[in-house]
Amino acid sequence: MPVDAAEFAAALGQYAAGVCLLTVRDGIDDVGTTVSSVMSVSAAPPLVALGLTAAGYPAEVLEEVGSCALTVLAAPHAIVASRFSSAGRPSARHLLETVPWTRAPASDAIVLGGGLSALDCRLERLVAAGDHVLALLEVVQVLPGDPSGVPLLRHRGRYVDPSGSAAGRA
Repeated sequence: MPVDAAEFAAALGQYAAGVCLLTVRDGIDDVGTTVSSVMSVSAAPPLVALGLTAAGYPAEVLEEVGSCALTVLAAPHAIVASRFSSAGRPSARHLLETVPWTRAPASDAIVLGGGLSALDCRLERLVAAGDHVLALLEVVQVLPGDPSGVPLLRHRGRYVDPSGSAAGRA
């Protein structure tokens, strides 16, 4: 018997996950998306993996460009996370008009100010996985952040802080 999609989503919603912002600069514009499926894969070489919708524009641009930045979001970034998780996104720079950001040295992708940490990455490869792709990223540089900040988590379909309270706004 096949697994019910709603039950599957509800079950995984019980798992609190950190939230990151993946950004790619494609020469014309900046593209970004909120990602909560990030995992460490290897320390030597430093690799992380994350899941992206296979038919989504961020996966297409990442494959074309081959590099990106990943910012680990703090609880005050909840509104930014919501903006980047919506369909039909405008340019990343337009979504960040009121949020400080810089560019990662190697990828030239956007890195948010106030993030807990950030990674400047090179795409190792994309692996098909159902309706998603797994992006295997080699970390080329760890960028400074605010390691004492409060992390943003995704739990039961909401952005929360570690206490389970609705996350702040920035």
